[in-house]
Amino acid sequence: MVQSKTVDEHRPLLKDKNLYVIFCVTLSAVMGVASIAPALPKMARVLNVSNEQIGLLITFFTVPGIFLTPVLGVLADRIGRKAILIPSLFIFGIAGTACAYAPNFTWLLVLRFLQGIGGASLGALNVTLIGDLYSGNRRATAMGYNASVLSVGTASYPAVGGALATLGWFFPFYLSLLAIPAGLYVLFSLRNPEPENGTELKEYFANIFGSIKSKKVIGLFAANFLTFVMLYGAYLTFFPILMDQRFGKSSFVIGIILSGSSFVTALTSSQLGKLAARFSEANLIVAAAVIYISVFLMIPFVGNIWLLMAPIALFGFAQGINIPSVLNLLTHQAPSEHRAAFLSVNWTVIRGGQALGPVLLGLVYGVSGITGTFLFTAGLAGIFVLIGLSLIKGRRIFTKN
Repeated sequence: MVQSKTVDEHRPLLKDKNLYVIFCVTLSAVMGVASIAPALPKMARVLNVSNEQIGLLITFFTVPGIFLTPVLGVLADRIGRKAILIPSLFIFGIAGTACAYAPNFTWLLVLRFLQGIGGASLGALNVTLIGDLYSGNRRATAMGYNASVLSVGTASYPAVGGALATLGWFFPFYLSLLAIPAGLYVLFSLRNPEPENGTELKEYFANIFGSIKSKKVIGLFAANFLTFVMLYGAYLTFFPILMDQRFGKSSFVIGIILSGSSFVTALTSSQLGKLAARFSEANLIVAAAVIYISVFLMIPFVGNIWLLMAPIALFGFAQGINIPSVLNLLTHQAPSEHRAAFLSVNWTVIRGGQALGPVLLGLVYGVSGITGTFLFTAGLAGIFVLIGLSLIKGRRIFTKN
């Protein structure tokens, strides 16, 4: 089990240094894709690869997480969170920076794969730490704050990465250096309750399986999977391509436009504690799914760059109520003695969505072009609505945190 919490429950949440350490891990976790997304069209031209192939830079980064995250989650439960986090951040920073020196596209894919190894645990362990350190409405509030910080990162990185890409296609990769001081911050400042897990491995794995086989948990995993297929496939890969093809915008302008969605997400996520006190998370998830359908039906038919701000803002709002709601429900379902492994399964599901999104929609793009790609994504959002409705049906299972 995890040791008793070391956090003063009466201390204002935003005065807890541990929360800021978690924020640094979160900002590192989202850097790997958000910082290079605006530069993908330019990279495709400079490296002489097709628009369908350039999405492999996202896929190769996300694939290691599919296989490694559960292993690293088990290790985090058995030997400690910091023992996994610190080397992961160092590997992420070193391999990511090395991408700037790749001599060709093949080497770039290899280095992205190595960077993905470093990033495999980050998105699971930041949420695990929130579960370890906080409970009740403080946990929901911390989850919302963390999602808000994540969104600030996904808002800032495209703008910064797009600006850096104007200097050269490889400059966005230098942002990965920031993960190294983040690792040092975890080493010297994180005061978390490390696990004391003496359970035999057979019983430990049986407990994990027992926790994740619930229909409700599987539904939440499916919701996360589709969320990240849409985010990494349609929004982060093919939305920049649409802006490049239709409006001829530079990497910097594409980055600024992508950032608009994330700022809305940040503002929305920061209010999750208040929203969760008024509405069930399941209802928030369904509302987000309906908005996703509207967004992806709108995007391919917008003929003015400024009118794109409407679907961008709506997408950001949907992300702000969807992602932290799903994560909060999953964290509540995760027993403390195997929380890291449980949430690592979720991160593996997310990585699967991130890896599949660019490839799947790349195939759709090759057959039906940019309009068909977004209409197909709207269809995926329709499936999301059905998942959300099933969660509402079982909402009594999710007692308030």
